[in-house]
Amino acid sequence: MEAEAAKLIGAGLASIPLAGAGVGLGLIFGNFLSGAFRNPSAAAQNQPTMLLAFALTEFTGLLGFAIAMIILYTF
Repeated sequence: MEAEAAKLIGAGLASIPLAGAGVGLGLIFGNFLSGAFRNPSAAAQNQPTMLLAFALTEFTGLLGFAIAMIILYTF
């Protein structure tokens, strides 16, 4: 296997967290909206937790993207 092919395979594997981030964000917002519609008075208390979960999930996706770009363009 050539080094160029290995680099492209590694970059592709490093971008897998982007799919996980998309699924995670859908679950976070879907469950938050489901809970907010069931109990609107508790939605304000759960919003900071939802935003923290959003930030951590998005960071996971961005970290995977950054690692894929580092593999693709530096090695």
